Amino acid sequence: MANELETQGNETKKKPNRVLPIILGVIIIAGLFFGIRQYIYLGKHVDTDDAQVDGDISPVVARVGGYVEVINFQENSHVNKGDTLVKIDDRDYKIKLQQAIAAKIGASSNIGVNESQIFANSANAASAKAQVESASARLDKASKDYNRYSNLVKDGSVTQQVFDQAKADLEVAQATYKAAQEQYKATQEQIGTTKSQLGVTQTNVAQKQVDIDYAKLQLGYTVITAPASGVTSKKNVQLGQLVQGGQTLFSIVNDSSTFITANFKETQLDKMKVGQKVDIIIDAFPGKTLKGSVYSFAPATGAKFSLLPPDNATGNYVKVVQRVPVKIKIEANKEDLAKLRPGMSVNVSVIVEN
Repeated sequence: MANELETQGNETKKKPNRVLPIILGVIIIAGLFFGIRQYIYLGKHVDTDDAQVDGDISPVVARVGGYVEVINFQENSHVNKGDTLVKIDDRDYKIKLQQAIAAKIGASSNIGVNESQIFANSANAASAKAQVESASARLDKASKDYNRYSNLVKDGSVTQQVFDQAKADLEVAQATYKAAQEQYKATQEQIGTTKSQLGVTQTNVAQKQVDIDYAKLQLGYTVITAPASGVTSKKNVQLGQLVQGGQTLFSIVNDSSTFITANFKETQLDKMKVGQKVDIIIDAFPGKTLKGSVYSFAPATGAKFSLLPPDNATGNYVKVVQRVPVKIKIEANKEDLAKLRPGMSVNVSVIVEN
C-alpha cells in the first residue's frame, strides 16, 4: 500500500504545470499586440492633452461717460448682434447737439451778409470804373486843350490867362483821374477782402457742421449695443452707476468663434500641416469625439508670448522642449458647439497619415 502511494506521488510530481506558460504566453501576445498597435497608431497620429477650448471674447466698452439709465440684459444670457443692452442718460449730449446746431445757424447767417457786401462792393466797383473812364475822357480833352493853347500862346493868338486856365484844367483832370483810379482800386480790394471773409465764414460753417456730426456721434454712443451674438459675462454695470469713457462694462463670448488651441511640442510638428483632420475629446464629455481640422500655427512658441520670456543668453542654459500653439477648427453641429465653453480641457489627436 505504501509503495502504491509513493508511486502515485511520483507521477503527480512528474506532471508539468501548463497554466503558467499559457498565462505568460497570453501576456506576451497581448503586449506585442498592444505595442504594435501603439506603434502603428503613433505613426499616423500626433496627440496632446495640453489643449483647451478657446473663443473670441468681445469686451463691451463705454464710449462716453454718464449715468446708466437702462440695462436690458442679465449676466450669462444670450444676446444677438445689434441688441440694445445699456443706455446712458443722454440729456447732456442732446443739449450739446442743440448748441452745435444753433452755432451753425449763426455762422450760416454771416454767409448772406458777406454775399450782400460782395454785391454792394461789386456795384461800387462798377461805378468807380465808370468814374475812371469819365475822368480819363476829361483828362484827354484837357491835355489836348493844353497842347493847343501852349502853341497859340507862343505866337500871341491867345492870352496868357487862357493858357493858364487850360493848364489848370489839365492839372485838375490829372488829379481827378488819379483819384478815380485809386477809388476803383480800393473797391476792387474791398471785393477781394469780402470774398476772403466769405471763405472764412464758409469754413466756419463747415467746422460747425463737424461739431454737429461729433455731437450726434457722442449722442449715439449713449446707446450701447451688442457687437456680436453670444453670451454675456463679467457684468460690471448697475443702474444709476456713473461710468466713464473707456470703462469695460461686460464681455460677450461670441457664438461662432469657438475653436481649439492645442500646444504641441516642437518635436511633434514635423508631420503636421494645415488641413489635417483632428479627433477631439472634451474632458467634460468623455464619451463623445468631435471632428476638426488644423487651421493655423502660431508664429512663435508660447514662451515667447509670456510676460517674462526666457533669455537663453544668461549663461545658465538648460534646453527645454518648447510648445507651439496650434489653432484647430471644430467641425460640429450647433448643438455640440453650444455646449463648449472657452477654457475647457481637451485631448486632441491629429491624423498626420491616412
